Amino acid sequence: MSLPKIAYLTGEYPRASDTFIQREVANLRALGHEVLTCSIRTTGAEHLVGPEQREEHARTFKVLDALRNPAVTLKAHLRWMKTPGRYLSALSLAWRSAPKGIKGRLYNLIYFVEAGVLAAKLSDEGVTHLHNHIAKASCTVAMLVGALSGLRWSFTIHGPDIFFEPHHWRIDEKAVRAAFVACISHFCRSQLMCFADAQHWHKLHIVHCGVDPSRYAPKPVRTGLRALFVGRLAGVKGVPILIDAVARLASTYPDLSLRLVGDGPDRKALEAEVTRRGLQDRVVFLGYKSQAEVAEELAQTDVFVLPSFAEGVPVVLMEAMASQVPVLTTRIAGVPELVEDGVSGRVVAPGDVSAFADALDRLLSDAELRKAYGAAGRAKVVAEYDAAREARWLSELITTYTEGRATPGLRPEAEAAS
Repeated sequence: MSLPKIAYLTGEYPRASDTFIQREVANLRALGHEVLTCSIRTTGAEHLVGPEQREEHARTFKVLDALRNPAVTLKAHLRWMKTPGRYLSALSLAWRSAPKGIKGRLYNLIYFVEAGVLAAKLSDEGVTHLHNHIAKASCTVAMLVGALSGLRWSFTIHGPDIFFEPHHWRIDEKAVRAAFVACISHFCRSQLMCFADAQHWHKLHIVHCGVDPSRYAPKPVRTGLRALFVGRLAGVKGVPILIDAVARLASTYPDLSLRLVGDGPDRKALEAEVTRRGLQDRVVFLGYKSQAEVAEELAQTDVFVLPSFAEGVPVVLMEAMASQVPVLTTRIAGVPELVEDGVSGRVVAPGDVSAFADALDRLLSDAELRKAYGAAGRAKVVAEYDAAREARWLSELITTYTEGRATPGLRPEAEAAS
């Protein structure tokens, strides 16, 4: 039997900050799935870093672009009106599941219109399964596509922000209606279990985000010490704590530099803070980089630093660990499932500047310790966060639910251990 034809949907695809989705799509295609990528909005040019993303962007179906043609929109909805009972049921779902207030209702009606257009596109393309990443507005569209057309659908839930407003995004309703839910960690799954009825817990499976370990290699010989941060320059990432730690250690490590890959709303304020502290010769803002460029930065790095206040399970930590770079991060959400403190890196309390600076000092001062942590980190990623293996597991889930076979387990190794 041929593998199901899949559509992938996110709010914006591809994006520089969501390269793990691009890897997942590529691995599903390598397995033999035909994958149609769909995006609600057109991705901003600043997120199209490198030829891979520009090629993906060019072949991605953009819902709002199609919606600009009134004839296309009307034709799509007239198509679904031929089954009036289902159409009205889907419209009712859009109304009932909307966030409170007039604005919330209006947005869900817009999502309903978008769902009609997307459902028609997927039907015309012969798609048999729709998968969504990021369980917010685009997942509402996916849910309404399923209600309108009967197409089987699923979603990957990440966090942390989705769990800040679970009722607003109706993750309870989405968990009920999806064929299954891919949770990126046990912590993430447990958070969804707070809101999903227990009778649906069997549909919540662990599917890690992952990396391709073969893309990453140990660093060559280089003088000086480098710390690297990769992420969005926004408050949730805790970058001021990192700058503070570097300032504290500047006199101890005169050859220490910090390189920041990424962009975001706090960039100007962070640059001003670096200047105020006189660290402009040590701290370099690099902006967004392609996957290949991030791998090159990691190859030249001594310590990877991520002082976040909230995360899911950061893929950048996996990339660093695959590069045999020791990591320093915070004890939040699913991070301890990836990084074991004192084995593959250091995990400290979020928001504790002194603890972060002390841990960074310890790593910078001991090359053998960094080497040991780096080796353990790569072994962890190879064993549990290989993107190709995770894609095979996701493919098995999609195929199993499409064919209506027995429900698979939580994840393969969990079944083997039981």
